[in-house]
Amino acid sequence: MQEHRYQLDLPHPPERLWALMQDYERWTEYAPMVKRVDVLHPGDATGSGLLRRVIYKMPFGREGSALELVTEVEATRGYTYKMISRAPGNDQTGRVRLEPRPGRAARLHFEERYHLTAIPWRWFEAPIYRFINRQNEASMRAMSDWLVAHPEYRSDLA
Repeated sequence: MQEHRYQLDLPHPPERLWALMQDYERWTEYAPMVKRVDVLHPGDATGSGLLRRVIYKMPFGREGSALELVTEVEATRGYTYKMISRAPGNDQTGRVRLEPRPGRAARLHFEERYHLTAIPWRWFEAPIYRFINRQNEASMRAMSDWLVAHPEYRSDLA
């Protein structure tokens, strides 16, 4: 079992970060690995129960996909997700949380837990997820950079 947690202080209000996080068509503009996000089911009025398929780049020109169920949504504050695997026992879980900070800023908290059960992938679990974790952290920093470069995006929330 692997677990990764990190936090990042961002110079944007949680409401503006939340808006971009929910704008799935824009994920490809700042997340280096994301090729496409398909919303398969929108969930309830809060977004809880949303089911999305994330198509992402993998090393050596390969492509992967993750089926993610979003739950426990608290608008502008965070959500929990489960990446549903074809193989029982390989589901991954995570949580994204936005904490308001002084000066209309936010602290982003990210955590993810994963456990690969299939051989040979289980033998390479740690290096695989080190790579994924670096990409996740790069995406969060790039999300902030994207908002800086696009001050017009949801300026009503700035």
